[in-house]
Amino acid sequence: MRKTLFLLISLIGFSSFAQENEIPEFKRNELKGNALFLVLGSFEATYERLLNEESGIGISVNIPFTKDQDVVFSVTPYYRFYFGKKPAAGFFLEGFGMLNQVDDYVYDYNGYYQDANKTITDFAFGIGVGGKWVSKRGVLVEINAGVGRNLFSEYNDTRDYEFIGRGGITVGYRF
Repeated sequence: MRKTLFLLISLIGFSSFAQENEIPEFKRNELKGNALFLVLGSFEATYERLLNEESGIGISVNIPFTKDQDVVFSVTPYYRFYFGKKPAAGFFLEGFGMLNQVDDYVYDYNGYYQDANKTITDFAFGIGVGGKWVSKRGVLVEINAGVGRNLFSEYNDTRDYEFIGRGGITVGYRF
């Protein structure tokens, strides 16, 4: 009886100890705004859901509020893999897709002018790199850059929308 009771208590103790070694819980949601784009005349907001300590998925929406940009809008879903010691922080690699729409410009020897009747909508796949720093209270700063290639639009010497860029200096909160 004593041996059975000792064995039962030991097993319960070991299973309790094993549960402590599971992945620690951490805040998994982030809301961010691109401060660099805001200064340049565009609003970009991002939501990211952290899947585990090393990866996350997210979506960014970019809408310019000035008329001097050729981008009409972009929606960018992405997947990130983090290499830092803290959960979902430090250096990361990113794969993204981007639905983007730009105003079509036609080259004239006097300069560029906008063809107001035409916009180009396309989808790009791309890669990016960056770094994320998170405080103990959940405030975060992120720097990233990437490039993608549009897949569907036709290009010629007068139109240059084959490649699309992604980047920024982002500030946000993890909750």
